[in-house]
Amino acid sequence: MSHAAESNPSVAFLGLGAMGRGMTERLVDQGYRVRVWNRSSAPAEELASAHDAVERAASVAEAFAAEPVVHSMLTDDAVVLSVFSDELLAGIPAGRVHVNHATISPAAAAELAERHARHGVGYVSAPVLGRSTVAHTGALLVVGSGDPAAFAAATPSMEALGARLWNLGTDPRLAAVVKIAVNYSILNALQSIAESVTLVEAGGIDPSTFVEILTHTAFSGSAHKGYGPIIAEKRYQPVGFAMSLGLKDLTLVEDAAAELGVALPVAPVLHELFEAALADTELAQLDWSAVAEITRRRRQG
Repeated sequence: MSHAAESNPSVAFLGLGAMGRGMTERLVDQGYRVRVWNRSSAPAEELASAHDAVERAASVAEAFAAEPVVHSMLTDDAVVLSVFSDELLAGIPAGRVHVNHATISPAAAAELAERHARHGVGYVSAPVLGRSTVAHTGALLVVGSGDPAAFAAATPSMEALGARLWNLGTDPRLAAVVKIAVNYSILNALQSIAESVTLVEAGGIDPSTFVEILTHTAFSGSAHKGYGPIIAEKRYQPVGFAMSLGLKDLTLVEDAAAELGVALPVAPVLHELFEAALADTELAQLDWSAVAEITRRRRQG
């Protein structure tokens, strides 16, 4: 390795699914050396072969031993709580920082922060907003909260990952609540687009023309402009966000709302639609926006 490469900043990244892989590639593009780990070895091997700046770690413990800041993007509450156990954290050098990008429940975020604190490891809750297909471009948004010292240590690499970083405060639950609330708005947008498109199709209007009208002024945000054409044209591949993860995030929202005493009248409707989509072997494999097909199929006549 050259002297120039040795002077580059370095971090570790754990979890190399579609989002984690894209985020790792973004860090490499920003001049980072990245030590990677994945539960199955093939994705780590592929990244290490494709990038000189990527090196494999044999274990999570090895990644923490080698790097002061470790980012992770794992699947859900159960996986994150299993990987970052008290047993693992007890063996990690004090002063290390873990930045957790997974979409998890506020309760899990609080539990993880307590575990890390018990063993002198900094913890930052930092879920990302955006589709996995743009993760490598730096277009993701990062919402973070947690211990101030840990947040400060991880700020350079968090800023390198996306277009903007928000510091929401010291409570690790805050970023989790914001992330699932954003996803709940997207879930509602998917269904509103599905219903509007189905309505205009029933009236003999081209759905793509309708989406162009819809997004020109009234709904010009990324959710409608991004998912409107996908739904109108039924372009549900490549998968930017899995159908099963859509229901997972909706369930997180419902659980958080119950804990906070908030009524979400539309949530049961969305839940039923996602369950119907997942029960269909074809739709279950497509992007979560394919939930729109359930509404299309229920059109009368």
